[in-house]
Amino acid sequence: MLVNASYEGGAQVRSFEGKVRKLIGAKHVVAVNSGTAALHTVLMAFGVKPGDEVVVPSFTFLATANVVLACGAKPVFVDIKDDYNMDPDEIRKAITKKTKAVIPVHIYGYPADMDEIREIAASKSVRVIEDAAESLGATYKGTQTGKLSDAGCFSLYATKVVTSGEGGAVSTDDDELADLLRLVRNHGQVHGYDSRHLGFNYRLPEMSAALASIQMDRLGGFLRARAKNAKYLMESLASVDGASFTQDAGDRTHVFYLFTLYLKKNRKKILKALNAAGVGAAVYWPTPVHKTPLYVKLGYSKKTLRRTEEATRRVISLPVYPGLTADELHKVGDEFAKVAHDYL
Repeated sequence: MLVNASYEGGAQVRSFEGKVRKLIGAKHVVAVNSGTAALHTVLMAFGVKPGDEVVVPSFTFLATANVVLACGAKPVFVDIKDDYNMDPDEIRKAITKKTKAVIPVHIYGYPADMDEIREIAASKSVRVIEDAAESLGATYKGTQTGKLSDAGCFSLYATKVVTSGEGGAVSTDDDELADLLRLVRNHGQVHGYDSRHLGFNYRLPEMSAALASIQMDRLGGFLRARAKNAKYLMESLASVDGASFTQDAGDRTHVFYLFTLYLKKNRKKILKALNAAGVGAAVYWPTPVHKTPLYVKLGYSKKTLRRTEEATRRVISLPVYPGLTADELHKVGDEFAKVAHDYL
């Protein structure tokens, strides 16, 4: 069985959903075929429509804002804090009578300030949707991401902590929302050709779900390896001036989807030198969403987001994925220290 188009999903889909549900402690998990589909499905289920506004960061992958446009609504971009997550004070200023939802992103696998964000949203009767694409397994004050809002949206893309190649999932405690999510992912059908709600083919194939289900069994090992690798790099780079790690609050855990440093200067030279030495350093993201060509054309680029724009010029991510050997990890640390000595 490659694909199961039933309302409940196939056996492998249900197996994967059950494992995520157990991890998060959510009442429902609905698997879909991408993290983008997860976000879009939730916005559709919440009835976000033309004329509505959704508050989002610009320091994120394009999908966070694109799904708002896909609903005909307006993304309202806000600035970030030093930890690269949305600044609650900026969210408070951005909410208007047109605001239907706020989408905090747990950037790089590090949870946003969810207590403040939920308090602000509740005071304005606004929905909170976690873009938890990068944070499966992370916790905020002892609670898993995906359990901190009306709905949590995860990605199973090839580079994520758990992968099915392409895939996604939504977690929620809301029975009515879960029913709507299952409708939206399957063309609004319950029994077939009985569409009851606008929907799409957002189903997760059985083969992909089988891979994701097995990956869930290995999640603990993946996270321990990432944390160990990140710890080594933090210790080995502690004496490097001009490079800082800012995602380190004691009330939350990081899954280290990306290990990201803030560089005082010469990011371009440092990146080029590391890549030339065989270290797969990269930048996420070199351009804020509101400055990309599409959003420039739509008129969003006029907004100034100082910390967002500064971060896009300063951040660099070093490899910490579980498959790194000890020799490779040491090379990452040694090469960065060498390059930092030359350029920082």
